[in-house]
Amino acid sequence: MREETVMIPPGASTAAGAAPTGDELDTMGPIDYVVVEFPSGRMTGRAMPLLVDLVEKGTIRILDLVLVRKDQDGSVRGLVVADLDGDEQLDLAVFEGASSGLLDQGDIDEASAILTPGAAAAIMVYENVWAAPFAVALRRAGGQLVASGRIHTQAMLAALDAAEAAEAKQAR
Repeated sequence: MREETVMIPPGASTAAGAAPTGDELDTMGPIDYVVVEFPSGRMTGRAMPLLVDLVEKGTIRILDLVLVRKDQDGSVRGLVVADLDGDEQLDLAVFEGASSGLLDQGDIDEASAILTPGAAAAIMVYENVWAAPFAVALRRAGGQLVASGRIHTQAMLAALDAAEAAEAKQAR
């Protein structure tokens, strides 16, 4: 995969989200992934300070973070965080090289396949540190996860709108 530089505005502090090791695996919270597409192909970095804040507060721990762009011809290339403020340090360097090994090239290829040509995306694997004590207690009590899911905000809003419309129709 070719790489190019992506410009992400400075201003976020840097708190590392290190990959888990050895005994940490017994005390980890649930692991999630997200693929966030930027159809314009331009990442503004506006959400990055909030992501850094989640890491600094110990809410999440970034295990893997990959930035990609899908060209119009369908090829995918990696993006690198750049030094925007000229201080000779990578802005948001806390995420530079975040790699636990959970996210491999096959995962990047699969995630990239759903991207619109011309789009950029962030592919992130993270631990929900906030949920670790509860997850550990469940595991120690013999519980095991058998299903998991997420209801997307857009789907929830559409369902609420549909329910409201049905209710209004019945009220007539």
